[in-house]
Amino acid sequence: MSSQENPEENLPSEQDKAHGTELAKSPFADPGLPPHEHRIQDVDERAAKRSERVVAFLFTLSMLATVAFIASFVAFPVGKIVYIWPFGHVSALNFSLGLTLGLALFCIGAGAVHWGRTLMSDEEMVDERHDIEASPEVKAQVLADFKQGAKESAFGRRKLIRNSMFGALALVPLSGVVLLRDLGPLPEKKLRTTIWAKGKRLVNMNTDQPLRASDIAVGSLTFAKPEGLEEHDEDFQKEIAKAALMLVRIQPDEIKDKRELDWSHQGIVAYSKICTHVGCPISLYEQQTHHVLCPCHQSTFDLSDGARVIFGPAGHALPQLRIGVSSEGYLEALGDFDEPVGPAFWERG
Repeated sequence: MSSQENPEENLPSEQDKAHGTELAKSPFADPGLPPHEHRIQDVDERAAKRSERVVAFLFTLSMLATVAFIASFVAFPVGKIVYIWPFGHVSALNFSLGLTLGLALFCIGAGAVHWGRTLMSDEEMVDERHDIEASPEVKAQVLADFKQGAKESAFGRRKLIRNSMFGALALVPLSGVVLLRDLGPLPEKKLRTTIWAKGKRLVNMNTDQPLRASDIAVGSLTFAKPEGLEEHDEDFQKEIAKAALMLVRIQPDEIKDKRELDWSHQGIVAYSKICTHVGCPISLYEQQTHHVLCPCHQSTFDLSDGARVIFGPAGHALPQLRIGVSSEGYLEALGDFDEPVGPAFWERG
């Protein structure tokens, strides 16, 4: 007969259980908690006052460091480099921001630690393990312990610590707000405007010479930029990305849109070169249809009908620049674009 038919034979006997219990016991006696030793702050109020002033000093120093952090954004320009031993040549702005913010956070932590080690109760309490769901008696005891701990922490009595801690904690988050400045200056109306203005001449992008009406032949595509914008300028790329212009001369009787005709000069129409899909430069022109094609995603615009979109993913027509002729016979802008240039600006407001 197998042992599986008599499972009782495999069970441990009472003697084995007792023996196993003895083996499971720890050979070392439970030493318990050592006797509580009072700190000097517990028995000497003058020492407690000194600790209170130290904690308040650390919290106050944190507040001053936070103010210095904010002031550093105004005091130091981005490109200022200084020599600081032993770090060498470093950015004055980055060094001051790191130093002041680190000091602010360290002082809050050091103040909290010093408060806990010298003034809060350090008496150890034993809490036996219990079921997950606490009984009403345990809940009442926990609440009583919490109130006792709050009382022993002297949070309500030590007003100097409490108020200085609130000040430090209230000022530190301002550092995160000021960090938003690193995202760059506010755009203001820069996304809505370009450097085109009334009286600004149209300059050929290839020859860098002002354009006359006679320079634009019927069926030709000419690229232009505003007068005064040079390639060696520091902000050239930023400005040309909005002000790039393309000129096409169309027979006036072939222009379908009335406003386009009014804003043109002898059939010369000026439109933004920046595609309204993702901002690619438009460079392909079809003479017979007066269509321009963006080479990136094949958005197609009809320059004889207000540059409306006739194909592709672009969602808006190209902005038109109103042009005229100066007294010297040069083509000039009569203002800026009447709408923002570039892709997806309308959805951003």
